[in-house]
Amino acid sequence: QVQLLESGGGLVQPGGSLRLSCAASGNDDGYNVMGWHRQTPGAQRELVATSTSRGSTRYADSVKGRFSISRDNAKNTVFLQMNSLKPEDTAVYYCKLITGFPPSEYWGQGTQVTVSS
Repeated sequence: QVQLLESGGGLVQPGGSLRLSCAASGNDDGYNVMGWHRQTPGAQRELVATSTSRGSTRYADSVKGRFSISRDNAKNTVFLQMNSLKPEDTAVYYCKLITGFPPSEYWGQGTQVTVSS
């Protein structure tokens, strides 16, 4: 079965950096989309960044210029480099995978990112 395991969250001060990782297992080598979403209590889960196996990327306006998504297809892993972190970036970050036919959506357990002085 498909599993997504996030890591790299933690507590950082404003202006700091974190690198999140998401390792996928159980998926095939076909076209896929992997990305990151985040959620705070009482708010909807929002898209942060996505990356396709064809090389395209997309970012939320709120993180453009600060976050960068990348992947290592050989290791079946996607990363989110987060720089210049702000308190409003505090959230649980979830890894998402879309793959298969018909397409199916898979989610990781989430990793907490807290930006605070």
